[in-house]
Amino acid sequence: MPRSPVPVLTIDGPSGSGKGTVCRLLARALGWHLLDSGALYRAIGYAASMAGIDLSDAGAVTRCAEATRIRFRDPGDGGETQVIVNGHDAGDEIRTETCGAAASAIAAIPGVRTALLDLQRGFRRAPGLVADGRDMGTVIFPDAATKVFLTASAAERARRRHKQLKAKGLDVTLAALLHEIEARDARDASRAVAPLRAAPDAVVIDTTGMSAQAAADKVLALVHGR
Repeated sequence: MPRSPVPVLTIDGPSGSGKGTVCRLLARALGWHLLDSGALYRAIGYAASMAGIDLSDAGAVTRCAEATRIRFRDPGDGGETQVIVNGHDAGDEIRTETCGAAASAIAAIPGVRTALLDLQRGFRRAPGLVADGRDMGTVIFPDAATKVFLTASAAERARRRHKQLKAKGLDVTLAALLHEIEARDARDASRAVAPLRAAPDAVVIDTTGMSAQAAADKVLALVHGR
């Protein structure tokens, strides 16, 4: 009798919808592994930048994606997962809006997505996986038992991001963040390869005005109800 596949919970949605925090809470509550797919694309953007690669050169960026070695390290204090890129701790550098914009741009390159496909699917290990991204339920894990699409108003997402970056001592304006978020939304939704959209069988949750814990509890209820 064939074994049942390792369960996967996919959490997709736009930047600032609360995916990262919610996914960390869920992985902790369930005792499952965590995949932060956005960090992978940011890591490639970081590696390409360190190598002086022009992000408009699809071939060079794809080769960079194929050669870059990425691993995650749990800090153990409930904070953001550390991302090690080619042996270097990328630290807060990959969390900047500049790196996020680079990630969005290179995510539209088919070769990069192909290079990262097997890497992402390799995170599927017992007892289960919480997968955070933009195409987890539509492309990477289409057979996931539970799929969620988190969203929030652009203004709310800009406010959250502004609070995060200010806490890190970064000088950013709310207006600039709102503009960047709206531009990224348009890019992600209109790209030809794996556009940002909810899977047909995903449950859409609007987190505007909702705490991360409340959102996580709502998702947990879905998981336990399956």
